[in-house]
Amino acid sequence: MNHIILMGRLVKDPDVSYANSGTTIGRFTIAVDRRFKREGQPEADFFNCTTFGKQAEFVEKYLKKGTKILLSGELQNNNYTDKDGVAHYSVSVIVNEIEFAESKKSQTENNSGAGNKDFMNIPEGLEEELPFK
Repeated sequence: MNHIILMGRLVKDPDVSYANSGTTIGRFTIAVDRRFKREGQPEADFFNCTTFGKQAEFVEKYLKKGTKILLSGELQNNNYTDKDGVAHYSVSVIVNEIEFAESKKSQTENNSGAGNKDFMNIPEGLEEELPFK
């Protein structure tokens, strides 16, 4: 079984592109806080994520740097050997589902309390537009 669930914040605005077939491709990175932090170790892990189709369009329309999301998907190896024979290893998350991980009220409080304008407000009536349930 290959299934991963992550909750974190986007580290920058998503990158959305279109394949020759017309399929929308959304790419973004999320920072996930480590539960147990050790001195001298990073406090978060960063995961590269990719989504396709309607979800990629959702990502483009509603997700911005700082948005806290919950996602589920699969890990995919992106290993390759370059022309010089050097092996390169990486893993990315192929996203199957995305949900907002905080309420609109929480985001508003975070914005006003910290004065951070990097967080977006969740639009009213969003549920009707979601490509997944």
